[in-house]
Amino acid sequence: MSTNLTAPHSIAFSVRDYECDLQGIVNNAVYQNYLEHARHSFIKSKGLDFAQITKSGIHLVLMKAELDYKRSLKSGDEFVVETFVERTSRFKFVFHQVILDSEGNKYLSAKMTIASITENGKPIVFEEANVLL
Repeated sequence: MSTNLTAPHSIAFSVRDYECDLQGIVNNAVYQNYLEHARHSFIKSKGLDFAQITKSGIHLVLMKAELDYKRSLKSGDEFVVETFVERTSRFKFVFHQVILDSEGNKYLSAKMTIASITENGKPIVFEEANVLL
């Protein structure tokens, strides 16, 4: 539907020792934590508050997560998560996210589909989300 043509939101991270598995690389599930934190940071950077959105009766829920792992992060690695959003329906948004190191090497690309629903699970239009686009 509509795509964000502005520069993506970017947030920096560094890998902590406890996020790594026995192989010395970041456990695959940890990447979703990085991505979720980056989405919340993106939403906040646009003047919206995730907790307040929920209190208003709108629940932004992850419906689908598509992660394409390219390289493995290791303890101490520094990286950024870049995020931009497109609306795919009245009720759904796709957060496109990528993890990059300082040299521009891609570690992961993700497509996270989010829906806006009521507490009872019914679709609801989240008009304020237009500021994300």
